[in-house]
Amino acid sequence: MDTANQLVSVGTFQVLKLPLGFIRVLEWLFAIFAFATCGGYSGQLRVSVDCMEKASSNLNIGIDFGYPFRLHQVSFEAPMCEATRKERVFLNGDYSSSAEFFVTIAVFSFLYSLVATVVYIFFLNKYRENNQRPLIDFVVTVVFSFMWLVSSSAWAKALSDVKVATDPDEVQLLIPACKDPTNKCSSVHGPRWSGLNTSVVFGFLNFVLWAGNIWFVFKETSWHKGGSRLAANVPDKQAGTFDQQPYNQGSFDKSGSYNTQGSFDQPSEYSQVGGPTSYSNQM
Repeated sequence: MDTANQLVSVGTFQVLKLPLGFIRVLEWLFAIFAFATCGGYSGQLRVSVDCMEKASSNLNIGIDFGYPFRLHQVSFEAPMCEATRKERVFLNGDYSSSAEFFVTIAVFSFLYSLVATVVYIFFLNKYRENNQRPLIDFVVTVVFSFMWLVSSSAWAKALSDVKVATDPDEVQLLIPACKDPTNKCSSVHGPRWSGLNTSVVFGFLNFVLWAGNIWFVFKETSWHKGGSRLAANVPDKQAGTFDQQPYNQGSFDKSGSYNTQGSFDQPSEYSQVGGPTSYSNQM
């Protein structure tokens, strides 16, 4: 208990009220929902084969499948409608690559979000002191945003193919006895897709969360802080550049005379001393 109390006292839980920490917590939760709804799925469909020879009929054939959706390995026994003979039938398709890729991205997102949240809470000062850590966080956030978009799109396409491959009407076409018009084949019930549909929704929600968090992580990097300082210095430089200089073309002195800058220095032939001009040798 003492150790836990010390950790709580050291931790900066106020960061969880900021978008940077709050979105990380949402990413952590949504990643859990994404890989749980996809990786934990198991479905079943049932078809019936009513043979002309009633003894060979099987009106309740159960076919189970699930993650990672290697349907070509899923098999079931269907009657051949010849005495009591049966044959093994396999489904079509392998969609494991898209499903496993989606779950892998979800698991790594869960782990990284958990680690990032712990760093924000207990080591936020050290996180901000080193410029490399916010940059790494920013790059990883961008990469995960792109990977969520790719994996969710790929899984959505694979899910639509899985729905087609496990449609009871399509499965009946794989049973040789159903190709005989004297036998009657029908579907009992199909799989439930609510869990897998939810996984696709959570996948795209994770993409929105990670893409939206790019801006808040970018604000912690030196790129944003350096740009902010540069933008703040621009008005100061402009204010210093446009300092007004006094108008020196012409100025009046206190005596009332007007001095013009750049006057021509030409000698004056006429000067008034203060009295009448006397001429020598007047006569």
